[in-house]
Amino acid sequence: MLATSNVAVQFGAKPLFEQVTVKFSDGNRYGLIGANGSGKSTLMKVLGGDLDPSAGDVMLQAGMRLGKLNQNQFGYEDERVLDVVMRGHSELWAAMQERDRIYADPKATDEDYMKAAELEGVFAEYGGYDAEARAGSSFSAGGAGSSVGSRGLRSFENNGAAPLTRSMTQAPQAASPVVPTT
Repeated sequence: MLATSNVAVQFGAKPLFEQVTVKFSDGNRYGLIGANGSGKSTLMKVLGGDLDPSAGDVMLQAGMRLGKLNQNQFGYEDERVLDVVMRGHSELWAAMQERDRIYADPKATDEDYMKAAELEGVFAEYGGYDAEARAGSSFSAGGAGSSVGSRGLRSFENNGAAPLTRSMTQAPQAASPVVPTT
């Protein structure tokens, strides 16, 4: 669960928003809509810990972590959908990328392989060995099919986006934007 209590953000004399109290419960999907300049992106930065509120509190349930992606809608269009979803867990993604870089380097040293072994431990700790399966199950549960994850985001232009949109907006079966850590 992620919650806020009386959150306010103020730049200068006038508050952008104030007294925002909300509770995001596990197993639900939420949309944030509003006019340009109303503070949607700023609120998301506050929820994600990228910006401190001027007042109030943001609370994340103990033992939970928040996964998030950059707002850039074109920044991931040449990547597999599963990779984009997995980027939401930044520590897992960084460990996986560095580990794979070492394994792919024909000039890797024994020291590099020791680092890769450490990264394998991090990868396992964050559930990396079944992360693709967990991410893929959210697409299947939403009616888009498990093969969606292997496609690039660019392939969902026009009508092709409908199954992906359904899978990302329907209530998840076993997935949540806030996932437990061990």
